[in-house]
Amino acid sequence: MKHLIKSYLNFLWNSTNQHGVHSPFVFNLVTKCFYDKKQYPEYSIIKKYRNSLLENKKFIEVTDFGAGSRVFKSNKRQISKIANTAGISPKRAELLFRITNYFQPESVLEIGTSLGLATSALSLGNESAKITTLEGCPKTQEIAKFQLENSKFQNIKFVTTKFEEYLSIYNLQPTTYNLIYFDGNHSKKATLEYFELLLQTIANETVWIFDDIHWSKEMEEAWEIIKNHPKVTVTIDTFQWGIVFFRSEQVKENFIIRI
Repeated sequence: MKHLIKSYLNFLWNSTNQHGVHSPFVFNLVTKCFYDKKQYPEYSIIKKYRNSLLENKKFIEVTDFGAGSRVFKSNKRQISKIANTAGISPKRAELLFRITNYFQPESVLEIGTSLGLATSALSLGNESAKITTLEGCPKTQEIAKFQLENSKFQNIKFVTTKFEEYLSIYNLQPTTYNLIYFDGNHSKKATLEYFELLLQTIANETVWIFDDIHWSKEMEEAWEIIKNHPKVTVTIDTFQWGIVFFRSEQVKENFIIRI
């Protein structure tokens, strides 16, 4: 907790809003997407989906392959509590929807389905996109699949797998994914492993979003390595997320933006 507080204070000290951004690409993203105040009708669908999980009082046995939980002390967890404490927040889900809606990716990969809260935002952002979502825990994936399909989400492919195994054996082709949301294993080793495995899929318009980049000192180290990678041109640190672009026409810059 001390680490997060220190990191957040440092973030506040160094961050800016649109007025500190001189890149036209990033300025448009910040003003037209991040700070977009429009009340999209999709927000009510995301909220309805969240409520369906919050009302689910069943317990499941969670298989956790990641960095663990700061909230839960046991792997037996109530679905409503997972949705309330471990899932993406309502504000972040709306932002994820806006980012997907703004870039209109044709193919999306999500690493870490959990209960499908972020999945619903990705799906609604571009309903013609092909969404592939990976989850290591069979029970969690089962709940997400049932709830999302019951809520009429139709553009999602569910894969229950260990992430590194899937990414290693899958025949990843260039431009396979236009947007990737990394939210599956908040450790330095795993994050950098996924980063390297997926580099072969990038194109000029590719967008990558890393969740919890300030989760720990190790995750901050991973974020610094990603920022400095020669193929990465633009990064945006929003504290919760690290957003990465590979646009060849952009001057290499790192932004810290308050949202």
